[in-house]
Amino acid sequence: MDDATSTVPAPAPAATGDDGGTGAGRGAAPAPSRRGERRRTTKESDVLVVVELDGSGQTEIATGLPFFDHMLSQLGRHGGLDLVVRTTGDLDVDAHHSVEDTGITLGEAFAAALGDKAGVRRFASVSVPLDESLVDVALDLSGRPFLRYDVPLPPDASPLGVPGFEPQLAEEFWRAFVTSAGVTLHVGLRYGRNTHHVLEASFKAVARALRDALRVEGSTIPSTKGVL
Repeated sequence: MDDATSTVPAPAPAATGDDGGTGAGRGAAPAPSRRGERRRTTKESDVLVVVELDGSGQTEIATGLPFFDHMLSQLGRHGGLDLVVRTTGDLDVDAHHSVEDTGITLGEAFAAALGDKAGVRRFASVSVPLDESLVDVALDLSGRPFLRYDVPLPPDASPLGVPGFEPQLAEEFWRAFVTSAGVTLHVGLRYGRNTHHVLEASFKAVARALRDALRVEGSTIPSTKGVL
């Protein structure tokens, strides 16, 4: 399994040609950065998120919940996102506020980075295995928040990590994320038994689908309405 965290490096300078340009030819304009940063502070949590959509999968994650850190690192690594998440929350109450507020803030930063969505593929679907588990994901960068989360787990599934991440909090995270990001997301467990494997496969599957849907393959907004 992947390492839980790593450090976001400083961006490398763009390659230049003899004319001092970007190497794409004289007069070529660099592609705009798809980067978003948001901070959310409440009486229950303080969350900072920085996301670069066209990254290399480098992450710097610290939420106070080691298992959640591990899952967010999967999202960055397999989504090709450079991702910084720093969350301080009332874990003495429980993990719910920290997880939900992290999802809200990540969704807001993601939407800011995505902008008007010109040229993106928009739709994506994928099936991702992890040992005995298999998770299907389909998503649409539609601007319309919707979550279908069909990932049945035993009601007495034990929290993961210390402090514990209760498995049902994954659904709360995705609901918060899609609501803030404006994403339609379907996550379905085809089969699986190990709770860790099921949740990790689901985060990896969403990551791979996002990576595909975010790919720029044109210049127009992918909607007959002209807006998403």
